[in-house]
Amino acid sequence: MLTIGCHLSASNGYLAMAKEAVRIGANTFQFFTRNPRGGAAKPIDTEDISAFHAFCAEHGIHVILAHAPYTLNAAAADPRVLEFCENTMRDDLRRMEYTPGNLYNFHPGSHVKQGAEKGIELISDMLNRILLPEQTTTVLLETMAGKGSEVGRSFEEIRAIIDRVALSDKLGVCMDTCHVSDAGYDIIGDLDGVLSEFDRIVGIDRLRALHINDSMNPPAAHKDRHAKIGEGHIGTDAIVRVIKHPLLSHLPFYLETPQEDNDGYAREIAMLRDAYAREI
Repeated sequence: MLTIGCHLSASNGYLAMAKEAVRIGANTFQFFTRNPRGGAAKPIDTEDISAFHAFCAEHGIHVILAHAPYTLNAAAADPRVLEFCENTMRDDLRRMEYTPGNLYNFHPGSHVKQGAEKGIELISDMLNRILLPEQTTTVLLETMAGKGSEVGRSFEEIRAIIDRVALSDKLGVCMDTCHVSDAGYDIIGDLDGVLSEFDRIVGIDRLRALHINDSMNPPAAHKDRHAKIGEGHIGTDAIVRVIKHPLLSHLPFYLETPQEDNDGYAREIAMLRDAYAREI
């Protein structure tokens, strides 16, 4: 069965997100842990969480993906920015234990002219400080497009972070189709080759989720501009090959395409479910 969802607003709580996911034909969803620009998170509502767990059990929602705010930079040159990132992620991981066994995704960061090696060192050092042996959440490093001084533009950089983390069993990877295409990986014409390279460098067992987005830019553009499925340079056929690939089809997929409202996501989810069912 295809596990597919999209990014939903967390403003009305977990139960509201789960109900909206079911309404639009999703069986998973992604959400920001707090305002995507950063700041304090709302207090946990334990009654909402209890109702959420019951609803998910009834409607077959088995995994959700929390996304850290975009403003966090674990590779920053400014110590205050590093401290804010660490405190926020530590708090997020504490809150994630109210919904145990799920996924927490973050953009590795930007080294801000310090160099990729320094960025990798800072990111892994922070992860060593915040990951706990008892946590049930898997923290995902997202593959990046290579815009500016982003860390995580290559599989090698992702692996370098993982190798420096003591509790690496708590880490996984979220592959973004727009990002990897923009980074120069040929998911359009050679998906098998890309996955083989990922397996050789990182390990396919580390791949725990995918963001499925078309790209407004051609491969290797290093731009990171998402497009609706079928309206970009990746195209619907390539996206369907991703969700149908035997190494990927069991994973959860999350749409982050530019939509006017959640009904736009509903149309994309229905289209991809239909294609998933029809493709051999």
